[in-house]
Amino acid sequence: MPVENIVSIRQLTKLYRQGEIDVTALNGISLDIPRGEFLALMGPSGSGKSTLLHIIAGVDRPTEGECRVQGQDVAQLSESQLADWRNQNVGFVFQSFNLIPVLTAFENVELPLLLTRLNRRERRAQALTALDLVGLADRAHHTPRQLSGGQEQRVAIARALVTDPTLIVADEPTGNLDSNSAAEVLGILQALSRTAAKTVIMVTHDPKAAAFASRVIHLEKGELLATEERHP
Repeated sequence: MPVENIVSIRQLTKLYRQGEIDVTALNGISLDIPRGEFLALMGPSGSGKSTLLHIIAGVDRPTEGECRVQGQDVAQLSESQLADWRNQNVGFVFQSFNLIPVLTAFENVELPLLLTRLNRRERRAQALTALDLVGLADRAHHTPRQLSGGQEQRVAIARALVTDPTLIVADEPTGNLDSNSAAEVLGILQALSRTAAKTVIMVTHDPKAAAFASRVIHLEKGELLATEERHP
């Protein structure tokens, strides 16, 4: 069976204007990411890894080149089309958990579903399923301050999963966690890739975190360097 590429990037360039100077964040990158891969992007600060992640997720636009996700050239969408596309196709996990403190874990996870046509019963079922997937069904009615950091990040993963997105993008998802909590979170992302065929793209500076990925790509000064194939 041929491999299905969820993401296809060709000659992607991103320039930022700083005063009178154009700064090259990405320089002619080409990359394919197959369905179900857990890809880690590594590199020093300013290497372009977060810029690449943001373009794939439809948060930023390239200056030149093409980024297709499931065949859709996301840079060609209008802002409103792009917002709809992100809601349907991308789940976000950040270093800071970005949970709303006054809402319970269940209510935080349910939030993205309020933008859909699902009724209350359907939203409840999907939110509880997502919490169950990250092992927190018994914490559904706890607020973030009643949870550990690792549990908060697992709630954030459940929120990213609840709309059944094609892509999960994670920007330093273990940066605020201790080693045990980090391993739990990375194990969940790894399992989503292996058993649920989710495509996970993670930016990290931590080699221990990258070890959970099936492939590691190193960037420097906006260019792809070494690639490490892993089978953890």
